[in-house]
Amino acid sequence: MSGSGRKAVFHGRLADIAPAAWDALRPDDNPFLSHAFLAGLEAHGCIRPELGWQPHHLALYAQDRLVGAAPVYLKYNSHGEFVFDWAWAEAYERHGLDYYPKLLCAAPYSPVCGPRLLGDGHAEDLLRALCEECQRRGFSSAHLNFPPPDAAAPADRELWLERHDWQFHWHDAGYRDFDDFLAALLPKKRKNIRQERARVAAAGVEIDALHGDELDAADWRFVHACYAATFEQKGNYPALTEDFLRHLGRAMPRQVVVFLARERGERVAMAFCLRSASTLYGRYWGSLREIPGLHFEACYYQGIAYCLREGLRRFEPGAQGQHKIARGFLPQRTRSFHFVARPEFRAAIRRHLDAERAEVRRWGESLQAQSPFATPPAGAP
Repeated sequence: MSGSGRKAVFHGRLADIAPAAWDALRPDDNPFLSHAFLAGLEAHGCIRPELGWQPHHLALYAQDRLVGAAPVYLKYNSHGEFVFDWAWAEAYERHGLDYYPKLLCAAPYSPVCGPRLLGDGHAEDLLRALCEECQRRGFSSAHLNFPPPDAAAPADRELWLERHDWQFHWHDAGYRDFDDFLAALLPKKRKNIRQERARVAAAGVEIDALHGDELDAADWRFVHACYAATFEQKGNYPALTEDFLRHLGRAMPRQVVVFLARERGERVAMAFCLRSASTLYGRYWGSLREIPGLHFEACYYQGIAYCLREGLRRFEPGAQGQHKIARGFLPQRTRSFHFVARPEFRAAIRRHLDAERAEVRRWGESLQAQSPFATPPAGAP
């Protein structure tokens, strides 16, 4: 980046960057971009080459002062990203080329929209540094996953290819309480939710919303055991360690929210969330036994009720799940941007993404038509 007066440096661990300097660049309190969250993943065994992740964080310095940064990783697979490019990797392999390692700018294991290019006015410098690193090291590509919905797209649209998808988010339209939210729904949807909640109550289940500093050692063991069991049941590796979850409870205690379900006093399920000043983020769920309606209660309805009590404006319960629409979560477009170093692959992927975006747009139109609300809620996307 000669001539700019700024120097781009790639760091092999986030601990090399002072927490205060990193966090000062964040435009909000999104927990997934905090130094505590990202460095904690590395310190507690969640980010390591054996799992396909190697820290390669980008820092932009002006006279030794940190002015820009981005969470970046060398990726040796495409696990834990939620923007699926397995077909691109297969295409490279068919041509005798290596797709991995690639560069990924993202919050690991977190399909959550939020800041990625940190530091006012330095987004294009950071993007340029990613492209130059790809060219210098011979990497196949660089990927920017889940930037904020209103963030500006990269200026060079020839190099950075745009991709779209949908998630399902709840927005507070000024509801007084949960009953007021239900009153805004179509009668059949309102009735279904009340029936689901009644089944959980009839089973003798009670749910407490606990913050990170309100969980004891047994609670943390239970939370992690439920998380790990859910991943193993689905044939996935549970990358987050109990030590990491405990670390979050210590480092950002009031940003950790756990909905802990007990059946007649015995722990039976949990939903693990993080929060900012405006948004609740649903992350993980696990249960020891099947109780009708408990998943919806712990993962959705308790979160909505929490948002209404705490004055949070939005609830993002996680990726995928069209069934969320019937429970008040409306479609929200997400984006990612991709630099593909080899021009011939870039052209082929561009054609693929042009067709894919058209399909995603049509799918979004059909999703919007499934709204459970009697009238469109104010402030919804």
